[in-house]
Amino acid sequence: MTPRHLPRYLAGMSRIALLIVAAGSGTRAGGDVPKQFQSLAGTSVLRRSLDAFAYRDDIAATQIVIGSGHEDLFRKATDGLKLLAPVAGADTRSHSVFHGLQALSVQKPDFVLIHDAARPLISRALIDRVIAALENGADAAIPLLPVADTLKTRNEGQWKTVPRDGLLRAQTPQGFRFDAILAAHRKFGHESVTDDMAMAELAGLKIEAVAGEERNLKITTQDDMAFAEKLLGGNAEFRTGMGFDAHRFVAGDHVWLCGVKIAHDKTLEGHSDADAGLHALTDALLGAIGAGDIGQHFPPTDPKWRGANSAQFLEHAMSLLREKGGALINADVTLICEKPKIGPHREAMRARVAEILNVDASRVSVKATTTEGMGFTGRNEGLAAQALVTVRLGTP
Repeated sequence: MTPRHLPRYLAGMSRIALLIVAAGSGTRAGGDVPKQFQSLAGTSVLRRSLDAFAYRDDIAATQIVIGSGHEDLFRKATDGLKLLAPVAGADTRSHSVFHGLQALSVQKPDFVLIHDAARPLISRALIDRVIAALENGADAAIPLLPVADTLKTRNEGQWKTVPRDGLLRAQTPQGFRFDAILAAHRKFGHESVTDDMAMAELAGLKIEAVAGEERNLKITTQDDMAFAEKLLGGNAEFRTGMGFDAHRFVAGDHVWLCGVKIAHDKTLEGHSDADAGLHALTDALLGAIGAGDIGQHFPPTDPKWRGANSAQFLEHAMSLLREKGGALINADVTLICEKPKIGPHREAMRARVAEILNVDASRVSVKATTTEGMGFTGRNEGLAAQALVTVRLGTP
């Protein structure tokens, strides 16, 4: 919901809930974390799936089902979003969905969209088709695609071609009248099913097919992840932004650089915490999207920014990038100083910057150099930082 728009459900239209299923372990995708929390072109798969629905101002509540032990990953992926508290998944997808539906029942929605977190390339047009079918009287609206490949089966060493006529592939989001699908799960929860359309079939609900999309792929393996990244870049615009900042040394006992506090015999003078690395990176992001500079967003004359943690400046710039449908490809920061020594703190800086930006640390570089005793940095009068970023703009 934005302040510019009155939600449709307040104007007498349907109240819609969104249920994202993100409880799987995603082991076939590899990696250190489940696929829904892995980075896809600089943004987690789960966050991309959520962002795909952000344009709908009639989605009144969003519920996410997560796996046990994934709470920290969930918080990182959804930072800044207004969501219902996550609920724990179960041993099967259908049981996980049931947990989510039960949690949503207190919201009393008219309709619910049930979507797999692993389908991050869902288009607005497909979402609109599903909702339109529900508003036109369907109990269930399911995106379906015909099977294009020739199908084979093998039994006791013998191959056989399976006729593909009439075979369809089901996608998500699958939309339902909320009361109807909740009742179906309660009645047929003991059945072994792989999607919610099967529940609707068992309950005899009125199902309407809507056109699915090849682009709406489900990420299962690393090959799927690589293909999705290519699709995201297909119609994208790439931009580069540059930032520079410098601060004077004054008496003190520490400096802040790239979000890390470093003991030093001096400190940096500035209105905020004077973190030159984060300031340069903030300006680089703002420059890449044509959004001015850090001084316009956080004026040094405003007392509320005195001593402020510069992480919030960088978070703000990143949020503006995401609002434009963009993603960070990489960020490269160079710190220019004789002292303090940056090497011992480099990896901590990379990790902290990646945390602030909510991207994988592999997309962040922090380097250091000196000016060989020349200039104000060479005389230890202060230090400087420069940053370059590459971003991708464009809505998938």
